[in-house]
Amino acid sequence: MVKFLCSSICVFMIGCIVRGQELTDYIDHADKFLKTHVKDGRVKYADIKKDPRELLNLLEMASVISVSKSEKYNYQAFWINTYNLLVIDGIVKNYPLKSPLDVPGFFDKIIYNAGGTYFTLNDIENTMLRDNFPDEARFHFVLVCAGLGCPPIKSGAYKPLLLKEQLQEQTVKALNDPNFIKVDNNQVQVSQIFEWYHDDFVKNAFSLKDFINLYRKEQLPENSVLSYYTYDWSLNELH
Repeated sequence: MVKFLCSSICVFMIGCIVRGQELTDYIDHADKFLKTHVKDGRVKYADIKKDPRELLNLLEMASVISVSKSEKYNYQAFWINTYNLLVIDGIVKNYPLKSPLDVPGFFDKIIYNAGGTYFTLNDIENTMLRDNFPDEARFHFVLVCAGLGCPPIKSGAYKPLLLKEQLQEQTVKALNDPNFIKVDNNQVQVSQIFEWYHDDFVKNAFSLKDFINLYRKEQLPENSVLSYYTYDWSLNELH
């Protein structure tokens, strides 16, 4: 009985180590790929199109990795990175193009395989991330849709041990960007992201302005009037 129990524990622990190593390897490779092909919030799609092997290898790795939402930061980092890589893959497969919306069903119809399951990009955003972690509004500043209206894509991967800081950093970066939050005296124009996902930002008795001011270095004026500017779906391409 003791021998069997020890064997079971060893098998369990080895399984955990293997899965953990797979995730570490995946994120390390994603980090290298993104640092090579992303600069100033834009992506070198043409270069990736010429040689997509590294991206295809990453997505092959992602297809067999298993992550549990009980391991919060592993799970979130995996799906954030995978979303951003799959968006790049979707653009590269259809490149050249001017916008992700040039591809019918880009977000809600095309099916991908990762994490041992099949889903759309919208499924990752809404089911894997938003539904499982409804109090984490900062996802909206790290999931990048390939449009210039999105917060800029990070040059590097999101890592489990750094994810809390990375979520904070990217949110602060977006909400202090004058092209993302446009302030003209008391007239403030904000991205349609805040309109489409309004409820995510106003939980815990926050107003939308209160949420934005949590991350602003210079607070929005007390008498601010907020409106939404039109989302820019132009491709976030680095020429």
